[in-house]
Amino acid sequence: MHSLQKLLFGTTVTLLLSGCFSSDARQALGTLERDRITLEATASELITDILIPEGSPVKMGQLILKLDDRKQLAAVAAASAEAARARAYLDEMINGARVEDIAAARANVRQIEARLVDANKTFQRNALLLQRKLISQSELDQARAARDALKAEKNNAREKLMSLLNGNRPESIAQAEASLNKALANHILEEQKLDDLSIYATRNSRLDSLPRHLGERVSAGSPLAILLVNEAPYARIYVPEPHKASLHVGDHVTIHIDGVGKTFLGQVRWISLDPAFTPHYALNEKERSRLVYMAEVQLPETAADLPSGLPVQVDLPL
Repeated sequence: MHSLQKLLFGTTVTLLLSGCFSSDARQALGTLERDRITLEATASELITDILIPEGSPVKMGQLILKLDDRKQLAAVAAASAEAARARAYLDEMINGARVEDIAAARANVRQIEARLVDANKTFQRNALLLQRKLISQSELDQARAARDALKAEKNNAREKLMSLLNGNRPESIAQAEASLNKALANHILEEQKLDDLSIYATRNSRLDSLPRHLGERVSAGSPLAILLVNEAPYARIYVPEPHKASLHVGDHVTIHIDGVGKTFLGQVRWISLDPAFTPHYALNEKERSRLVYMAEVQLPETAADLPSGLPVQVDLPL
């Protein structure tokens, strides 16, 4: 009788385990998760202000913390001054010379012409004196050199006057425009760097963590704030290998959540292409059946109030 009881008990346990395995095999286990957004430092600076404490709700565009911006303010001022200089130079190139500059250039030409007349007379007079042997050849050569120098100076002055009257070449104006555009682009870049020293919420969310402290110097790329999006969570599940082929992105599946009386209908939004553990080609058929593939199932908006981290079970397609 004792042996019969043991046999019946063993058979019952085997049937129960078989039933549980069959049920569990059609389910994928996981937890509720939300999109995490990490806001990083764009420069190596001190944290000068923290405006929102951890755990607080934040709205998109809300200021969370600030980094020291004194150095970047100086860079913005320098870029602004350079843009103003480039704009003034372009205006000068477009507008051409002032009336006063043109008048001064004309006066300079007339002055040189008057000096040239006198130099011509001196040369002619010295040429006559040389014929009469009253001066030396060197004195005549000096007069000739002075006259020729004034001729060259007159030509140069006339060219400058014509340049002022005709205005600047189109190529020169185009170069000035390019310099201005470059200065303006640099100014925009420096302004953006300044704005990046203030860390804003990029989505409606909850401020989950502030890894750094007030007064701490952070390096570029360091995480400054971690946000958890306020939208409905998703279930991160692990799909057994035998059921991966029957599950597709876009499929609707039933989700059971621990401690929640009702079920939810979710939609598969992502399935990993690779298994979570050993590659399938290194395993035999029996071992491959133990592999799992990570997947994500989006819950409806009615589940928006559920906290992250709750265990879930997802019914898989047959």
